[in-house]
Amino acid sequence: FNFINLTWIITMKIASRALVTLALAASVSIGASAFNPSAFVKNVAGKNALAGKAQLPLPTKQVSSPTAIALSSAGGAKVKEEEPKSGGLFETLQVGIYFALWYLFNIAYNIYNKQALNVLSYPWTVATIQMATGIAYFVPLWLLGIRKAPKLNASELKTLIPIAFCHTGVHVGAVIALGAGAVSFAHIVKASEPVVTCALNALLLGQILPLPVYLTLLPIIGGVAIASMKELSFTVLALASAMLSNVSSAARGVLSKKTMSGKKIGENLDAQNLYAVLTAMSTVILIPLMLAFEGTGMFKAFGDIVAKGDFTKKSLSTLLALGGASYYAYNEVAFLALGKVNPVTHAVGNTIKRVVIIVASVVAFKTKMSTGSIIGSSIAIFGTLLYSLAMNASKK
Repeated sequence: FNFINLTWIITMKIASRALVTLALAASVSIGASAFNPSAFVKNVAGKNALAGKAQLPLPTKQVSSPTAIALSSAGGAKVKEEEPKSGGLFETLQVGIYFALWYLFNIAYNIYNKQALNVLSYPWTVATIQMATGIAYFVPLWLLGIRKAPKLNASELKTLIPIAFCHTGVHVGAVIALGAGAVSFAHIVKASEPVVTCALNALLLGQILPLPVYLTLLPIIGGVAIASMKELSFTVLALASAMLSNVSSAARGVLSKKTMSGKKIGENLDAQNLYAVLTAMSTVILIPLMLAFEGTGMFKAFGDIVAKGDFTKKSLSTLLALGGASYYAYNEVAFLALGKVNPVTHAVGNTIKRVVIIVASVVAFKTKMSTGSIIGSSIAIFGTLLYSLAMNASKK
């Protein structure tokens, strides 16, 4: 408890300043190019191919799950081929702040999430709480007119339902994996997402990528295999759940192309609002699933833990709330960060982010990693960088 308390105090001191910066940045950036769907999709590179034209070209800009989810940009409207323009020192400082917040909130989420799952072994309930927390953020923005509320009819909502199910799978798979094994191992397996993405694109969309792209998958596959064999905290559930998250993320990208490409869906449905709508839909999906798999058992367990004196009701509630808040915050900041940089910068930044999370989790939880696991994870993460760069080069 002392470690959790100390972590919370330190993170809150940093986050309080970060949130002020984020609020100021968001207030001046709403409606700017970072939130413009076409600008966003053009400037993002990662692992999920989520945007495309009617001809279904090779996925140019992708983002890793669960951070970015610019699905088909404004329903697949044509994308302007523009690179972000440099704005001098202020622009550089702004991008640096966005990336720092992105990393900070991502690290905070992984730590809070793992701490909560260590004492409450109810991943479906925890995942539902985290998903629902975002509603408390974006609904007031809509009601107060700070952000324009999206407008969708029944048919357009129906189009988003399959994508929302995949979005749900991305999150719940990751939460189960983080609860079943080490945070570091979950992120090592998550690094194999490009392999699943390429496979589904080939099977369902008939997309055949250049040979160099496929060659970059070899170090990813080999690295994850080595890390899995040498992982001291290996569990089948952690591996299977992380792969569920990967498959869901790749399927989300494929469905986005097939259902949203070439269409304009709704009004005011920029990247952030689309993420907000999917968050609300996923919350609705998760509630019955949570009740089916775990019932209301977590609430009894919550009371038992408080009764033992390990936590107070306030401290445990705060831990769960911080997990949900940091989850939505890092996704929100990701849009600001990724919309400001070119694909190569994002590819490098995303690779560094994964390394930072693994290192931070190893330090925070004193996770022991074998030499084989370290070597395997390094190879896999380097492979994801090569994959992102190869995907970007294939479109030039």
